[in-house]
Amino acid sequence: MKRGKKYNGFRDKLEPLKEYTLSEAFELLKDNTYTKFDETVEIAIRLGVDPRYSNQMIRGAAVLPKGTGKESKILVIAEGEKVKEAEEAGADWVGKDEYIEKINGGWLDFDILIATPDTMKDVGKLGKVLGPRGLMPSPKTGTVTFDLKDAIEDAKAGKVQYKVDKNGNIHALLGKVSFVKEDLLENAKFFIDTIIRAKPAGVKGQYIRNVTISSTMSPGFKINLSSLTE
Repeated sequence: MKRGKKYNGFRDKLEPLKEYTLSEAFELLKDNTYTKFDETVEIAIRLGVDPRYSNQMIRGAAVLPKGTGKESKILVIAEGEKVKEAEEAGADWVGKDEYIEKINGGWLDFDILIATPDTMKDVGKLGKVLGPRGLMPSPKTGTVTFDLKDAIEDAKAGKVQYKVDKNGNIHALLGKVSFVKEDLLENAKFFIDTIIRAKPAGVKGQYIRNVTISSTMSPGFKINLSSLTE
């Protein structure tokens, strides 16, 4: 892939084969941003798991202590009195049949889908549409629940969902380049600790194999794993 001059100039500042601390990576991102928009900061973690086995599948959600810097659009699938609860909690859209029909028709103008357990028999039929886009609600991520108020508040506060892919990788956003470095550090350490706590009991050997930090338009920074415990 052909890269622009600014990207290549940024990449040339990096030391070949160097593994950076989180603090160094965030400093470099903040000092070398060159876009006109506020880039998203992301983390990628390579794990020593085999997702083909159900007992090594890692999936969940974490509410980042400093938020994500992103305003998520929330759709809630609910009926009866739960509709009012979701509306009062600040959901962008609330309903059931009309939204299931819209999703079937290709409408996906939302970031998070929360559903009450009694509607999942109908929401589950949207698996082929929602699944590949990471939008299918799940009890493991707190998006299948009758406690709509807390679920919506968590989503607005900076909740990120994660799921290990077929290659053993987990990706998540950590905030924006405009965040102060200390906030990015706090979010990163919290997320990494969350993944460490999610380690399946049956996994042997090295669990975290690789950590990379990047922004929307930057090269990736390989993180020194020993620095994560500092």
